[in-house]
Amino acid sequence: MSCAPARLSLVDHLRNSVFDNLSDKLQEVFDGLGRRGRLTEADVDAALRQVRLALLEADVNYKVVKDFVARVRERAVGADVLRSLTPAQQVIKIVHEELMATLGESSPLNLSGQPPHVVMLVGLQGSGKTTMAAKLANRLRSQGQRPLLVAADTYRPAAVTQLEVLGRQIEIPVHSEGIAPPPPDIANRALRKAREEARTVVIIDTAGRLNIDAQMMDELVRIKTLSKPSEVLLVVDSMTGQEAVRVAQDFHEQVGITGLVLTKIDGDARGGAAISIRSVTGVPIKFLGTSEKVDGIEVFHPDRMASRILGMGDMLTMIEKAEATMDVEDAKRMEKKLRNASFDLEDFLKQMGQIKKMGPLTGLLEMVPGMSRVAKEIDGQEAEKQLRRIEAIISSMTPQERRNPGLLNGSRKRRVANGSGSTVQEINELLGQFRQMQRMMKQLQSGRRGGLAGLLGL
Repeated sequence: MSCAPARLSLVDHLRNSVFDNLSDKLQEVFDGLGRRGRLTEADVDAALRQVRLALLEADVNYKVVKDFVARVRERAVGADVLRSLTPAQQVIKIVHEELMATLGESSPLNLSGQPPHVVMLVGLQGSGKTTMAAKLANRLRSQGQRPLLVAADTYRPAAVTQLEVLGRQIEIPVHSEGIAPPPPDIANRALRKAREEARTVVIIDTAGRLNIDAQMMDELVRIKTLSKPSEVLLVVDSMTGQEAVRVAQDFHEQVGITGLVLTKIDGDARGGAAISIRSVTGVPIKFLGTSEKVDGIEVFHPDRMASRILGMGDMLTMIEKAEATMDVEDAKRMEKKLRNASFDLEDFLKQMGQIKKMGPLTGLLEMVPGMSRVAKEIDGQEAEKQLRRIEAIISSMTPQERRNPGLLNGSRKRRVANGSGSTVQEINELLGQFRQMQRMMKQLQSGRRGGLAGLLGL
């Protein structure tokens, strides 16, 4: 049983990730501890009562909360912590470590043995299973695998079509036979095809139901028996809270799952399923679905997730996103331009495109240590709107104007304004800010006093 969360406005709901409310509440607790200086046992108990309430409001399983708080208290009331010069930081460190222990260890996808390796996706209807099949295939292809997608959800005709469309979009073959043949037969013939075509991974999208039933489970067991999968991954909707935990338990008991995939991790104000599900089921979380895009998938790292929940950022994931989207040679050329202070609007436009590929601006800020609160204060929709406006203005300029903004006289600015749906005043503001940035770069390069401070201030 858990406490219900406060009702969110639509804007808040769209902006928040599953852990935003929990992160806010925990940071308030830790801020309070930090203001106290030396801590007493009573201070720790009062703080842990707030932590307990925050976790329950986030829909974390009651037993998981009880065990978690007990472990933290046992370590936090020790003499080494209470007499420490930085007791609040020590408590945060303990909470972080125990949160990692609750989330479990990283568990990579098992692709050992003779290919083709079969990955079977199971779950209820509406959990994002079909989309996740395409995301996983796309990720594995980028790692050198040769995947084959299998449309074995014959109970929802749209699922077969959806997988075929996604397969064409990411240029990965899909084995589909419509909705007439039994799914176990489809899976069996798909395996034969995979061997003939030297495919290394077969990803089977199985049928979901609105509710768990005996027929569904029996069919999944038959597919599993025939295909002998390396992994049986349960795809669960993290927005369903404790219902996701119950679903995971049922699937594990009847089918036997090897890993969990949490979808819609970016869409709700509670994160209880992610914290509870590993502890309750004993099955590791392997992937997170972070958006509806085909690249919206992350490997689950307990340490990184714990840091994000506690508002400590996640620089490793941010670096991985940058490496996946940015060209190395382009990055080197851009570094040289920054060093020479020759960065122009053409370069700025390219960099905006690269940053957009990494995801929403507020999501990136939340990965930077210490910036999670700044990200929450920003209206994410308004920030994206401003970036689109800047992009439209620069895109409406000629290549020569981007490289040399000094060419923009009154008539050229009016042309750019008409082409971008903006005003001459907005163009002047953008050019003024860009010139200021260029001056700061030159100051930084020349080593003049205040150069770095000025650049950071801008």
